[in-house]
Amino acid sequence: MSIYRFVLLACLLAGVLLGGCREQRQEASIPVSVRDSKVAPPVEKPPKELLTTQRAFSEVSTKVTPAVVNIQAARVRRGPQLGPMFEDFFGELFKRHPQRQQQTKSLGSGVIISAAGFILTNEHVVKGAEEIKVKLADGRVFDGELIGTDPDTDVAVLKIKDSNELPVAVLGDSDALQVGQWALAIGNPFGLDSTLTVGVISATGRTDVGIEAFEDFIQTDASINPGNSGGPLLNIYGEVIGINTAIVASGQGIGFAIPINLARLIAGQLMEKGEVVRGYLGVGIQPLSPALAESFGLDRPTGALVNQVLAGSPASVAGLRRGDLLLTYNGREISGVRSLQLLVANTPAGGTAELGILRDGERMQLTVTIVSREEQAAANEATESGKIRDGRKTGLGLTVIPAEEGGVRIEAVDPEGASAKGGVRPGDLVLAINQYKITDLSSFERAVQGIKQAKYVRLLLKRGSATLYLAFPAS
Repeated sequence: MSIYRFVLLACLLAGVLLGGCREQRQEASIPVSVRDSKVAPPVEKPPKELLTTQRAFSEVSTKVTPAVVNIQAARVRRGPQLGPMFEDFFGELFKRHPQRQQQTKSLGSGVIISAAGFILTNEHVVKGAEEIKVKLADGRVFDGELIGTDPDTDVAVLKIKDSNELPVAVLGDSDALQVGQWALAIGNPFGLDSTLTVGVISATGRTDVGIEAFEDFIQTDASINPGNSGGPLLNIYGEVIGINTAIVASGQGIGFAIPINLARLIAGQLMEKGEVVRGYLGVGIQPLSPALAESFGLDRPTGALVNQVLAGSPASVAGLRRGDLLLTYNGREISGVRSLQLLVANTPAGGTAELGILRDGERMQLTVTIVSREEQAAANEATESGKIRDGRKTGLGLTVIPAEEGGVRIEAVDPEGASAKGGVRPGDLVLAINQYKITDLSSFERAVQGIKQAKYVRLLLKRGSATLYLAFPAS
């Protein structure tokens, strides 16, 4: 055998061996795991509790998903209009080449709440929509009719027409919710139909979130993403307990839902009248600071403090007074200003409410008849007339002068005094000090003498067109 043939044969043999090794390495680098029915799973007996919970989640999804819909709202954006001057120059050009209209679409979710085809969703999902398409879980698509919206609570009602019987969700009781209970969200996040996410009720009664005018949100860590808006939040029984509405963009696992009891109330009015009529009480209220709470003998700030009662209002007729502290409304605790506003707004016109109040250290009950909420004219700003006269210094770190409209007006405030730190400003009109009504300088001086033993000074002031209470340590 020649050297040439020997070298050639050796190269071929090496290639075969290397190829085999490479093939073996490739096969070894791609492990394949196939479920074999004859082979036991890694966990043969998961805890029964977990299996029961898993089946419950699946059952909720199976039963409720048919009643959850995908909503597509189309809006048309038109180009800016030309002014008369530009029309003279470019009118013929734009007649030959009309401005293009851009159509934008938003995706959201909704839930069927009536066999007649009524659908509950968010107002922001359908706001400004010129065309609404509703897609059911079975793939059918309908034109959606907008029945009504309520921007103050972000609730809207649509309607579809179908000769067949529609699947309907069961509405639960959001007032019975407790923190830690299961919460399941079904919707169409990012257009992905019929998506289920699971979490818990993180909190209830969330106000001052800054999303809507009237807030009483359920907070949950069940994942809520764009497209989930308007979809249902469910309990473990498959009942709708809320309507998903918002997320905190900077926070993971923080989502909010409108309680179904509130959404149901709003939806009922929209279906019946096409609009929402809210209750009206006729008081000006403010929250309690820790200092104000202590001046009322409370261990924590709670309730809403009445700083104004409008003449002829339901509050005035019922006997509410400035300085009353509202603690309960029909037996429900008033946690703050937003809480009272929501309770009053949701009371139908003509309905009555039992108010629990604290007046001069005594608790009492008043009955008020709520009327329809009226649009209030902008309050006229009070004018301060008259020239500044010689001011009188007081032991409260205030310099006061008589006011032509009655009472005394604060001319100067000691910047290092407790009154300044409590928020008192020059120009404020003093109407009362603690339980003493102020009508002139003499009554002011008597009031200052009468509160020497008090721990806190509570002032009722008029500032511009508003009245408010402030409190600060008497020392």
